[in-house]
Amino acid sequence: MVETKTQALAVLVHEYGDPSVLKHESIELEAPQPNEIRVRNVAIGVNFVDIYFRTGAYVAPTLPFTPGNEGAGIVTAVGSDVRDFRPGDRVAYVQVLGAYSAECNVPWRHAVPLPEQIEFDTAGAMMLKGLTAQYLLRRTFRVQQGQTVLIHSAAGGVGTILSQWAKLLGAIVIGTVGSDEKVEVAKNCGCDFVIQRHKDDLVKRVREVTDGEMCQVVYDGIGKDVFPESIDCLSRFGYWVNYGAASGKVTPFDISLLMQKGSIYATSQLLFDHLRNREDFIAMSAELFSLVKSGAITMPLISREPLSEAAEVHERLESGVTLGATILIP
Repeated sequence: MVETKTQALAVLVHEYGDPSVLKHESIELEAPQPNEIRVRNVAIGVNFVDIYFRTGAYVAPTLPFTPGNEGAGIVTAVGSDVRDFRPGDRVAYVQVLGAYSAECNVPWRHAVPLPEQIEFDTAGAMMLKGLTAQYLLRRTFRVQQGQTVLIHSAAGGVGTILSQWAKLLGAIVIGTVGSDEKVEVAKNCGCDFVIQRHKDDLVKRVREVTDGEMCQVVYDGIGKDVFPESIDCLSRFGYWVNYGAASGKVTPFDISLLMQKGSIYATSQLLFDHLRNREDFIAMSAELFSLVKSGAITMPLISREPLSEAAEVHERLESGVTLGATILIP
């Protein structure tokens, strides 16, 4: 049965700007379209991409809009064309703008069944971050045993998963962090060496801990503040993999710089491109879920905050003090 419109508490952005533009209001949620499911959110993930949308760095389809790109909950209604889900199903979803809401409509192709062994909090915190780690490690640059990888923001939401997974694959893991309190977090997630970006000379320390061999790959979600140091940490034919710009966009550079730095490869990746094919989405999620169910990968730090405090959560995320992942609870 397809339900009609309903009221839901949500976060709205009426104009682009700082965290104060995030308003906690009641919205009228339309009935699910034929290809949509309605999800009662139990846990909503918070990510840097939400900030990009809030500030207008990424332009939303309309104003006002509800931010948020991942969540987990229970199906409450399905569209007329949906065959894979039914009311009562546990689901997790990703890459759907509008998650900062007690309920939201999700195209069914952007959702996957959530195994009973995985808690809603874990799923809400890990879908975007975990699938990002999956494509970075398994699709963009396929990490092999014995390789040395550098992971920026190793104590952050993506970084904690990347570090655990890279270590599981047999890599030597070097992580960077931005404060003293984040060092132990990174170590506990599998980093063999931890470098404090604001205290240490990044390139010098990488050269020291690798005996001059440097890294086969650098995973960079920071952007501007760690460029060109990131590519200076690479060995010949190494991969600089950018997947975010927490500090701002990388300054444009002459492509011949890649040749000068050792014929290195450079790529900037987007999760959405890896999820365009439903079969890929299912396979990537299955690999992530398998590792989480086995306990090989955990979400070591999940901060639970009320949906009504989304503005404060964004302030902390932008300031760089956040440890691990944060979820919003409706």
